[in-house]
Order: sequence, then structure tokens, then C-alpha cells
Amino acid sequence: MRVMAEGVRRESFRVVGGKPLCGRIRPQGNKNEALPILAASILTGEPVVLDNVPDIHDVRVMLQLLESLGVTVERLDGNSRLRVTCAAPPDSDVPLDLAGKLRGSVTLAGPLLARTGRAILPKPGGDRIGRRRLDTHLLGFQALGAKIEALPFGYLLETDGLEGADILLDEASVTATENIISAAVLAKGETVLRNAASEPHVQGLCRMLERMGARIDGVGTNLLRIEGVDSLRGAEHRVGPDYLEVGSFIALAAVTGGDLVIEDAIFEDLRMIRFNYDRLGIKTVEQDGALYVPRGQTMEVRPDQGGAIPEFDDAPWPGFPADMTSVTLVTATQCRGTVLIHEKMFESRLFFVDNLIQMGARIVLCDPHRAVVIGKERLRGARVASPDIRAGMAMLIAALCAEGESEIQNVDQIDRGFTRIDERLRGLGARIERIA
Repeated sequence: MRVMAEGVRRESFRVVGGKPLCGRIRPQGNKNEALPILAASILTGEPVVLDNVPDIHDVRVMLQLLESLGVTVERLDGNSRLRVTCAAPPDSDVPLDLAGKLRGSVTLAGPLLARTGRAILPKPGGDRIGRRRLDTHLLGFQALGAKIEALPFGYLLETDGLEGADILLDEASVTATENIISAAVLAKGETVLRNAASEPHVQGLCRMLERMGARIDGVGTNLLRIEGVDSLRGAEHRVGPDYLEVGSFIALAAVTGGDLVIEDAIFEDLRMIRFNYDRLGIKTVEQDGALYVPRGQTMEVRPDQGGAIPEFDDAPWPGFPADMTSVTLVTATQCRGTVLIHEKMFESRLFFVDNLIQMGARIVLCDPHRAVVIGKERLRGARVASPDIRAGMAMLIAALCAEGESEIQNVDQIDRGFTRIDERLRGLGARIERIA
């Protein structure tokens, strides 16, 4: 099978808001887990079978990247079950045109360095939400013994053999943690990784590597001990449900006044998301292994002690996920009361609020990182654009609860992260159509 390149899409969503979304829905596989485990599949010459892989644009680009390196990709069951085989050492030269389309392409560097002794770490692609630094990756690779040469398009990494090291990350970067884990599993000796990211997708990568024969202690914590092995074997792994999509579905049900059952949710992954929704007057119920969002939500901001305005800020796991910031901001516009949204990580993520203000939301953008949201104001339909994956979903949520018709342009950004979202939402009663 050869995954063909896709052209640039110029489609929009036409959305008529105001209808409650009701029914049952199952979240897709976690995009942020699928990309690094696809990259890590080249660490062995044996087949790796992956299940519940989301059929989204970013995954397709990653599959193109793997095939360009000489990896065989086979679809076993529709688009969600894949067999990835890298029988011979892969080509270490990543096509820069493809890598530039995808932030997750950086996660190929660790596996390539470990398997071939050489890798290109390209400048990040993906969402334009602010600077995406590579320093943490480079410092980790250097500690493992890699030599680094700066190039106009990224960095050349080379090694005669990786050796374990005691590494303190300067930030709990998810992709840097994934990259260093993937390199360290085949390094000689023990690697201690401190201040490691521990998000569910990092845990998923570790679990897959363990099935392949890696020795990793401390999964789910910020301190990992990795004992290098000589080789890894093939394995099967199921990608976990996308807890960020679950969080988006909770918001969709609440702001439209719907009644929704979300299947295949991992409650432990949702604790902080549910906690913050509770602060907005949105209750969820665990019910027979699914998450239930009932009708009749209070939708009222719970003030902090003394009546102070509450602050919603993102933080490394198990803090509130940065990728939920945009959705939470939109949700807050439909809740009585005032909240401060503080996005600490990316200086351009909140710029999409201009679209919401156009739709009638009362938002004060204080600076690139902070916005004050004063609800509750009924949004009205408008023509808006999707600047990145998460803001795209946020704009879709806004359109579905708005009065009248909206057009969301640049929906290829939404398609990068969400599988056939328009079809799935129509199954819940949403009035949405894709137009050229």
C-alpha cells in the first residue's frame, strides 16, 4: 500500500446552530499518541500492529513520511488498524516538504537516531500558535551522546552509539520526552529522565515500547528509568481514546443543551477536565463504563473563595491540558459569570478570540496569554476561520450553539485532528454540511 499525497483542501463548514446534540458517540484514537507510536514502530525490524489509529490528515502525513523512509504500511481493517514493518534500517533523510506539514514529524528523530545512528530533526510544522522550541530535544540527544550540526532547515544528529545518561529536562516537553524515550530504549546502560512529561499519550508510547521489550520504570510519573536493550521485537498496541475529543464532546453537549453519552472514555484521563467543567456548572456522570452529559446543566461559573473571579490556566500533566484552552474559552461564553483564561504556553493560541467577538461574545483579550470572558451572551452566526486544530473545534462548538447560520473556513485545520467530525456530529443531530 502506498499512501498518496493530498492536495490543499479549500472546504468550509456551513453550520446552523441552536439544536441540542443528543445520542451516543465514541471518541477517536488519541492523535497525540498515534503519531509518536507510528514513529517508534521503526525501532524494530518486526511488524508492529496498531489498532484504533485515527484516520486524520496528520496521521496520513506521518504514514507518508514512514513510507518515504522505506517502511511498509498495510491497512488490516478499514483505516483504523495498521501493520507497520521496517524490516531493513530506514532511510534517515526525512523529506522536508512532508515534515514541514506536521509538528509530530519531530518524533521520528529519536527512533531514527537509535536505529540508524543518524537523523534529521526538522523545524516543526503544524499549528501556528507560537514558537515551538527544539532545545529540549537537542539537549537530551546530546546527553545520550549525539553530535549535532545546525542546518538551514533543522539539525543533523549523528552518533556512533547512544549511551544512557541522567537527564534533567529544562521543560516537561511532551515531544522531547517521547523522542528521548524512543532513543534511550536502545541506548547502552540506564537513562534517568527527570521532569519528563507524563500525559496519557506519553504513557501510551511507553506501554507500546514495553510490549516490544523495552524496560521502562515509572510510567505515568515525571521520573523515568530506562534500561537500554539490544533490540526490540514486534508487538500489538491499541491507541487509547482521545481524552481531548471527549472534553470537546462534553462542551458540545453542554452549550447546545443536549444529552450525550460518550463511550470508551478513560475516566482517570479526564479528572482535571471534568473538575474545570464542574467549575463552569457542567456536571458529568460515570455510567456503565461511559461518560454521560445530562440535559439541564447549571452553566454558571463557580467563583473562587470570597467571590473572586476564577482563573483557568494550563499546566503540564496532570494539570489542565493546553489543548483544551480554546474549547474551554468558548464554553465559558455560554456560562453566567466571569472567568480569566490564562494560556501560559503559546503566545498565539488566543488570537482566535477575534472570531468569537465577531459572533457576539464578550471577551477582553488582555495580552497574548490572557483573556477575560464575561458570559452569558447568546452567540450569533458569522463567517469565521479556523487557525489551528483546537481553535477550529472551538469555532465549531461556537457555531453549533449560535443563533443562525455560520460558515467556518479553513476546515482542513479541523480535519488534521478530528476524524470525519461533520459526519459524526450529524449523527447527533447537528445541522452541518461540508461545502467547497
